Amino acid sequence: MTDAETDVSGVPEIDLTDAEVLRDPAAAYGRARELSPLARVSAPGMPAMWVLTRHEGARAMLNDPRFELGAGSYMRPAGIPEHCLAYMRTMQEMEGPEHARIRRLVSPAFTPRRAAEFRPRIEAIVETLLDELEGHARDGTADLLAHFARPLPMEVICELTGVAAADRPRWREYGAAVAAGRGQEFADAIPAIMEAAVAAVARSRSEPGDDLISDLLGVQAGQEDRPADAELVTLVWHLVLAGQTPTNLIANAVDTLLRHPAQLAALRADPGLMPRAVDELTRWDGPVLLTIPRRAREDVELHGALIRAGDLVTAALASANRDPRAIGDPDRLDLGRAPAAGHLGYGHGPHFCLGAALARAQTEVALAGLLRRFPGLALAASAPGHLPDPGTWRLASLPVTL
Repeated sequence: MTDAETDVSGVPEIDLTDAEVLRDPAAAYGRARELSPLARVSAPGMPAMWVLTRHEGARAMLNDPRFELGAGSYMRPAGIPEHCLAYMRTMQEMEGPEHARIRRLVSPAFTPRRAAEFRPRIEAIVETLLDELEGHARDGTADLLAHFARPLPMEVICELTGVAAADRPRWREYGAAVAAGRGQEFADAIPAIMEAAVAAVARSRSEPGDDLISDLLGVQAGQEDRPADAELVTLVWHLVLAGQTPTNLIANAVDTLLRHPAQLAALRADPGLMPRAVDELTRWDGPVLLTIPRRAREDVELHGALIRAGDLVTAALASANRDPRAIGDPDRLDLGRAPAAGHLGYGHGPHFCLGAALARAQTEVALAGLLRRFPGLALAASAPGHLPDPGTWRLASLPVTL
């Protein structure tokens, strides 16, 4: 038992629909962080959630088995065909031995070494997209989000999973629909994505090639335990969803660099800074504001408050990644910053982002290609702000002059 009570009177309350929270979440969550390591977030139509605001508490919660992910952590659009639902339960919804098994099987395909080996193929994709970007420009202005940052991860996924070149324009459309995140377009894309993923797995089984699915089927490696076809279809779906992270990371990074000319000049002068720069840009302006909610398995005392079994708990990465208790001078963008406590942009613990190394590689190659190809790159006069999305820091568009 615990002497703590479910008393929220001294806990900061954050309204996710508040204009200031949506305009500058880092500042809003930062104010709450300096008041308390624990806050509450709420919005009309959704249950209130506890939120860890500081680096140490957020990191601990993400690695605490008393807080679990599950089907209730996700909001799915209505009207999804029944046969698709079986493929939509990704590793993020698994815990314990089930999660450990799938993670063990697929992790070797997502190591930093494999990402480095895959890098030349990413570079080829980036060069093609940059060629296309110039063709999309009107009066020297192009939307970098629509024509570069958004299609890049989907092209990488197609290359990774062996999707034929003729089918890739269709997969770009899937990526655009998923990027919308909601609405009928997203719901309508799901059956098509699942059908295409089933076909990709069947093709790799009958005609194995130099692709992720063939490797995981065990045709080449010969491992005894291998994912079932349905599990591989789910993995492809997971990759499509996760592809939105590098999309928004790249767009946010370019927007940030163009608004910090001294840091941009330093990066142009020393391309060797790129790995540290991407790490810092992920910390400073990463797309994940709030982690996927976890549900308390049991009553848990956190920072003097009682979290009841069944309560939803999340972490505010927007404040944890700028916590002065963990990171020196955290509100200053410093592309040469040496890794210290480590940001939480890719999560922590058993559910640390499987594709983190691949996302970093994509972002490094994308930024390097952009800066090399367009030395005069600048924000267009019509550059908009970020979308009013309480969970994800993302742009509606990114018009730039080339």
